[in-house]
Amino acid sequence: MQSLSPSRPQLVYLAFGPSTYHQEACFSIVSALAHLDAAAGEAIDIQVFTDNPQPYDQLPVTVHLLDEATRQAWNQPHGYHFRSKHVLMRQVLQQHPLAVLIDTDTFFRTSPLRLFQRVKSGTLLCNAFGGRYGENQKCLLYKNLLTILQDRGLADCQMPLVNSGVIGLTADDAGILEHSIAMMDEFHPLARAAYTLEEFCLAVAAYRTLALAECTDVIHHYWSRKAQFRAKIQAWLRKHGHQPLSAAALADVLLVNDQLPRPPTLQRLGYKALSMTMPSRERQFARELLYGSYPYPNEFDRACAPAWWDKALQNLNERYGRMEPEQLRQCLRHPGLRLSLGARRKDIEAHLLRASQP
Repeated sequence: MQSLSPSRPQLVYLAFGPSTYHQEACFSIVSALAHLDAAAGEAIDIQVFTDNPQPYDQLPVTVHLLDEATRQAWNQPHGYHFRSKHVLMRQVLQQHPLAVLIDTDTFFRTSPLRLFQRVKSGTLLCNAFGGRYGENQKCLLYKNLLTILQDRGLADCQMPLVNSGVIGLTADDAGILEHSIAMMDEFHPLARAAYTLEEFCLAVAAYRTLALAECTDVIHHYWSRKAQFRAKIQAWLRKHGHQPLSAAALADVLLVNDQLPRPPTLQRLGYKALSMTMPSRERQFARELLYGSYPYPNEFDRACAPAWWDKALQNLNERYGRMEPEQLRQCLRHPGLRLSLGARRKDIEAHLLRASQP
């Protein structure tokens, strides 16, 4: 644990539920610490609001136990769980002049102080910009809310959308959180199925009021291909979870990179040629299995193999319907694929047969 300093930047996490989210948060925190230059006096406060303090025991963070009743209260009146992000951020800014709330599925590319350099009065820091409101007119948020927002002068088709994997604000601008919370409460019944309602309301609250800044160069937010990045992080935790701040652990943080592992170009061409000998419906499946099975030099890239195999099977089933176990066995025993997979074929077959169980 560490004591908070009102003068230091506040990096805030909200982590609750299954262990996966705590694993993500722990790695994100360690990645922030790994990129701090302690010799130059760089320091931040890290606050974790969580239902499970245990995963953070070995980390220099301030843990706030978040009981279920409090979290549910933060999600009312509709039980919308992303509402709690804005409620928490508003609470932190009542005590500190500046804060950054960051999702757990993130890790740092560089010093976290670069985030706080972009949090200024009159500016909303978000993870990334996401196009313009009017670009997707089939979206539920467009179809159900455009007229209301236009009539009130709150938004138009040119409003930039934001990704709220990072929210950075000064206390002077905390009022936009009141606005965003009020809109979530009002618009949730009109856009109940809209997963991105929270960040949409944040964009509306900031529109024409605050400048926008993004931080994709500082943060990798792996909302896409999440299984592969979680596999990398879990491999790091298996290796270093008992001493997450050791020199070896901090050095290995840099090997958990933001790239999906891909074999070299010539190897990929070879895989493509091999797949052309297989039935057309199995070609992409075979290539994805081979991508996962390639002996990558980076140990954390190699750890993605089961995630690649799972994704390959998921993609195949989504395109052509669920593959029966005997069909799966026959595919994996195709002479070319069997030769290419080598000794791993039996492990892959066992893994996928387990995964294909209804």
